[in-house]
Amino acid sequence: MSDEKQSGGFSWFLAGLGLGALLGVLYAPKAGRETREELASSAREGTEYLKQRSREAADQVNTYVDRSKAQVSEYVDRGKEYVDRGKSQLNDLVSHGRHFVNEKGERVQAAVEAGRQAYRSTTGTEGVASEEPTHL
Repeated sequence: MSDEKQSGGFSWFLAGLGLGALLGVLYAPKAGRETREELASSAREGTEYLKQRSREAADQVNTYVDRSKAQVSEYVDRGKEYVDRGKSQLNDLVSHGRHFVNEKGERVQAAVEAGRQAYRSTTGTEGVASEEPTHL
């Protein structure tokens, strides 16, 4: 909001400068040479003012750019942390899932083997080689 006020104030300054120069030429009680010197002096002052304001505006823009870069960098770092944390959690879940599947697979394999042993003991084929495949 203050930038808008400064910009508006600057516009009014330029308008006033031009109007003042015009009125000064029209109603000047001075000679043409003196009037020209005064106008040139006013123009130089206006030019210096514009240069100073431009430098201030450039400094302010640089400040905003630096702040924006810092914020973007902070957001990127925060995003990387979230991604790393998510990867870690995913790896933990996959590891737990593999462990669970291996454990249950071993139990199923043991149950199948126990079933085969029970079948063999009830059919009386304990010492005979089985024609059934030994893996699932």
